[in-house]
Amino acid sequence: MALSTTLQQYLADQKIAYEVITHRPTISSSVTAEASHVSGACVAKAAIVKDEDRFMMAVLPASHHVKLDELSRVLGRAVRLATEDEASELFPDCSTGAIPSLGAAYGVDMVVDDSLAKQPAIYFEGGDHTSLVQVSSEQFFWLTQNAAHGHFSTHD
Repeated sequence: MALSTTLQQYLADQKIAYEVITHRPTISSSVTAEASHVSGACVAKAAIVKDEDRFMMAVLPASHHVKLDELSRVLGRAVRLATEDEASELFPDCSTGAIPSLGAAYGVDMVVDDSLAKQPAIYFEGGDHTSLVQVSSEQFFWLTQNAAHGHFSTHD
């Protein structure tokens, strides 16, 4: 599988320049960062969460893990992690566990951890387990400007 078609179309529509880095198949964002020789702090991973009514995408560095209590505080409502099956239904053209960290491409609201703001470039999954997309930090934050922001993760 290559980049998800939804992601490709979204980046084209938004006129975003990007680079694709291919790597050996990996099973997690932190391993993807390692395989791609990129700092885990620069790799934006997506964690899908759900409140009583809807799903959201929480975006945080691959070197961190989400603190659900802090995320619930940032959002002002309780959330839980979505199951892999629930997440897969939202991202039908992506491999399970390789969701691009741009929820807007899929009509999913986002919340972005502020620790990503310090990075010179942002990398994220391309929809499969062998592609990493690189965009400038400015482009990523332009794409996520309408997302909620806050601190809700901690370094592993």
